[in-house]
Amino acid sequence: MKMYAVETDKLSRKFGKFIAVNEISMRIKKGSIYGFLGPNGSGKSTTIRMLCGILESTSGSGQVLGLDIARESEEIKSKIGYMSQKFGLYEDLTILENLQFYAGLYNLSRTDRRQRIEEMLEMAGLATRQKQLAGSLSGGWKQRLALGCSIIHKPAMVFLDEPTGGVDPLSRRMFWDIIYQLTAIGTTFMVSTHFMDEAEHCDDLGFIYEGKMIATGTPAQLKATIPGKMLSIVTDSPMKLLAQFRDGQMPFNDAYVFGASLRLLVDNGQESRFEEFSPEVISPTLENVFVHYAKLDPKELTV
Repeated sequence: MKMYAVETDKLSRKFGKFIAVNEISMRIKKGSIYGFLGPNGSGKSTTIRMLCGILESTSGSGQVLGLDIARESEEIKSKIGYMSQKFGLYEDLTILENLQFYAGLYNLSRTDRRQRIEEMLEMAGLATRQKQLAGSLSGGWKQRLALGCSIIHKPAMVFLDEPTGGVDPLSRRMFWDIIYQLTAIGTTFMVSTHFMDEAEHCDDLGFIYEGKMIATGTPAQLKATIPGKMLSIVTDSPMKLLAQFRDGQMPFNDAYVFGASLRLLVDNGQESRFEEFSPEVISPTLENVFVHYAKLDPKELTV
């Protein structure tokens, strides 16, 4: 029995001379949450669309749920859930009518259709609002309805492309609670996002930058790859202190302002140079990880 829901080998996509996705190889374990991270325009959506059978690859290969993305794309579409970053439902239909439409699209039997619609209304917290037009919902409620429509047929694998963009923090948390519940019963998720805090919810991560996979691993593994130490210095004027360090040519590899503190990445042994500023050694964030790998020369990247 295969342990991976998704496997790709040097998967690529070109648009004319532009290389949108450049030889991406990945493996996603069944029953896990895989975070696909990168800035806008890095190739996240293009990769997901190839895996979903919506867009043909230019070269390389891939399998989803044991099915070949080039030869068995129609079968893949029937077995997965897909939620794009734009609200893809019918705004002039009610919540219930949208769910009924998608249940019919996936050819659910009358009995299954009724049961699954009730389950999705309950899951999304929309049971009392089912006659409301989808277009009148706020961003967070729309996204939960969209998720319900994408999983109404109980897919084994779900692709979520920037699912919480433009959604308030409380709705984002509730959305992730639903993902956790579904993962607990064996559903596999691939979630693309540029929110680094959401990446902490994932079992494994892949960082994509300018079409290339630049780092993969668990959140803990990736943080452990950052060389040196991360220091936090509390100060009333972090920008002024940063300018002071630059003028004095203090030894640091990276620096950024975080609230009322200045954070520095320094080589091991160099932290003593900052003792007079009472630095605290802290764990690097996933944003630090991404910035670190994005700055490396392509020859130095280890995936």
